Amino acid sequence: MYRFIFVTSGLLLFFLSSEAQLLTMPSKIESAFNKQTRSADGKPGKNYWQNHAKYDISIKVTPPNKIIAGTETITYYNNSPDKLDSLNMKLIVNVHRNSRKGKNTNPNLGLTVDRIMINGAKAFWDNGLAINTNYMLPLTKELMPHDSVKLTIDWHYELSTGPGRDGVLNPSTFFLAYFYPRVSVYDDYKGWDTQPHTGSLEFYNDFNDYTLNVTVPKNYIVWATGDLKNPNEVLKPEFANKLQTSLTSDSIINIVTQKDLDTKNITAQNEANTWTFKAKNITDVTTAISNNYVWDASSVMVDEAKKRRASVQAAYPDSSADFHQSVKNSRYALGWYSKNWPGVPYPFSKSTAVQGFADMEYPMMVNDSHETDLTFAELVQDHEQAHTYFPFYMGINESYYAFMDEGWATTLEYLIGITENGKKAADDFYKSFRVKRWINGPHAHENPIITPSPDVNFGAGNNSYGKPSLSYLALKDMLGDKLFKKALHTYMDNWNGKHPIPWDYFNSMKSGSGKNLDWFFYNWFYTPYYIDLSLDHIAKSSKKKTQLFIKNIGGFAVPFDVIATFNDGTTQYFHQTPAVWEKNQKNIIVTIKTKKQIKNLMIDGGIFMDANIKDNTLNVNQN
Repeated sequence: MYRFIFVTSGLLLFFLSSEAQLLTMPSKIESAFNKQTRSADGKPGKNYWQNHAKYDISIKVTPPNKIIAGTETITYYNNSPDKLDSLNMKLIVNVHRNSRKGKNTNPNLGLTVDRIMINGAKAFWDNGLAINTNYMLPLTKELMPHDSVKLTIDWHYELSTGPGRDGVLNPSTFFLAYFYPRVSVYDDYKGWDTQPHTGSLEFYNDFNDYTLNVTVPKNYIVWATGDLKNPNEVLKPEFANKLQTSLTSDSIINIVTQKDLDTKNITAQNEANTWTFKAKNITDVTTAISNNYVWDASSVMVDEAKKRRASVQAAYPDSSADFHQSVKNSRYALGWYSKNWPGVPYPFSKSTAVQGFADMEYPMMVNDSHETDLTFAELVQDHEQAHTYFPFYMGINESYYAFMDEGWATTLEYLIGITENGKKAADDFYKSFRVKRWINGPHAHENPIITPSPDVNFGAGNNSYGKPSLSYLALKDMLGDKLFKKALHTYMDNWNGKHPIPWDYFNSMKSGSGKNLDWFFYNWFYTPYYIDLSLDHIAKSSKKKTQLFIKNIGGFAVPFDVIATFNDGTTQYFHQTPAVWEKNQKNIIVTIKTKKQIKNLMIDGGIFMDANIKDNTLNVNQN
């Protein structure tokens, strides 16, 4: 997700004094390492496991009726070593039933189960208890390790209205997310994920296989996660052919225009049509339907070695100037991310951007707001597309460690922004949107980044977006692009299709770089630090050497430039990587060599903005 909106309450995580600099971990996570489901080299341990499910979902949608009715079969595989006597079910759409203060608002907005069967036998579901986002479903028989259970569930709920991550976009355009009951993640370090969803933090899902059938009235188009398996059944030949052509085209094809919509003859003219989508090894499915959104499509080469292309699509009102650029922008983003940073081929067959309200990412889908500023619209879409890798390439627990995905999406958004708008514009935007509010705010109550997201009680948005992004960019600066990318790919390769936690990131980056980075990770993730350097004083160590005595008041190990201005009016930059802080993170001496007469010296962190720039400059003649 794009914006700074997260505010939660909780307890501050205890952290060690800076002298220890040990990457300590909670006892449950330490236990996972002891059980060898995770290993100190950053790889999944020899005993690593994760559970999996197959979902066959069918829903019926008939706008303007907001009632969503569905049936699903879930085949859930227990790959854990544990016997399970119940399944924790996630009912995320129930977030609309209750206000954030816990007061009932509209019970119809919550999910009602009409029937449930377990392994073919009728089972009991208490809708009176299943009013929140977690419901523990007792099993009639224990689910043994390496066995499976089959659930059949019929349900319905009323789609929400107003801006949000899901709901009614206009009377005949719906965006459905979190619309089906699902089995929670059962993992090696927490067991069942029973964390309540309150509408602010995001999600944690297993990698599953999905078949999604969406039945809608004629002349309604459906977009969804996965590949459309029956285009010739639901679309008139003209439009099915355009869609097929777009899958290998570099040109943007207007599959459905406003003129086409006006004819009301785009889909098969049955009373209702069922659109079928399939996706494997993916963490979620979403869908959008409309009879008034135009449809653009193209494709982009994302893997030159395998000659694999990805479909790029967009659905939006014809009046939206920004979304007319959506396919072009997404083509560039997916191609750039695949070849540059993170430099991993886009892993899915398709990406569809739908104009909604959320600025929110889903596997193969983006729900983005309409923006009048075309540059900002591109940047928002860049951010959401970057989430393809974090959290969807790896199954990150966004609801508990939001910095593991939002921080990376913010970093990739910045890096691609340099190529789109130039470094100065990208730097200026990053500073003004991601850093300025934090660095100019109070720092007495900073929470360490490692603090679990539900427990962050100060600057939650900063802990998720700006601060971790700065840490990733600082590490990139210190290691250099080549070694940083090697380490990053080690992390991503280790945990593609699996569930990494922060210590897997730390260990993978250490293994991939061949360096002990504990001091760096402790500095950035375990401390309540911020950025504030002070150029305390200078001294001449020889005729050509000048020593700068620099204090790290804020504490973070940041890169910075020493800028020397000479008596002849010229300047020279002396870049310092975060490595200068490894031995002493409070005080350092930086020596610069120059033959010219220095007039004044300044330290400047660039995007690593300083909380107090007044003590960053010294006049040499007055020193």
